Amino acid sequence: MRLLPHDASFFAHFEHQGKKTVEGCRAFLEMVQQPGNMEARAERVKQIEHECDEITHAVVEGLHKTFITPIDRNDIYRLITKMDDIMDFVEAAADRLALYDIPTMTKEAGELAQCLVQSAEHVLGAVSSIRDLGKPNGILQHCIEINRLENVADGILRSALARLFREERDPIAVIKWKEIYETLESATDRCEDVANIIEGVVLENS
Repeated sequence: MRLLPHDASFFAHFEHQGKKTVEGCRAFLEMVQQPGNMEARAERVKQIEHECDEITHAVVEGLHKTFITPIDRNDIYRLITKMDDIMDFVEAAADRLALYDIPTMTKEAGELAQCLVQSAEHVLGAVSSIRDLGKPNGILQHCIEINRLENVADGILRSALARLFREERDPIAVIKWKEIYETLESATDRCEDVANIIEGVVLENS
């Protein structure tokens, strides 16, 4: 069955959301790598998160207006909302960095942020590829890599918390960093959720 031309707008929205997510994750990584002027930088991440919200609303609105969708309606809804969740967590982490006025960053914060950027890049790769479900291997490679990176982030989180509880004497600092680490790891979890949904779409359409 030929897809109606306007159906392609969903794929365009996914791709746009993917690009914005990469932009937001990179902006967060810069906060960690070059600390300073945190309020303004956190505001930039918040702005990107707001743009992602607008894309999500456009997709949900489109679902109400479109009779024939290119992939299952529920998959479209789950995919865009889980993508939106990624930036929600990134924005929360950026907000905390600014709010807690943390002067020096930890090695693990940088590692988690790097991991998140890579995950977001593979999310973009996967959502950009689902326009052509006839080539599933490339899509699934992105999904496999996202799953691998989520495991890497899990490992970083575990060692970060172990070091934090072992070495940090200030209980307030422990609370602050624990929250930031867990928020970043939750963002990589959402990337994995996106990968799982895309894998399901590929299987349904193969």
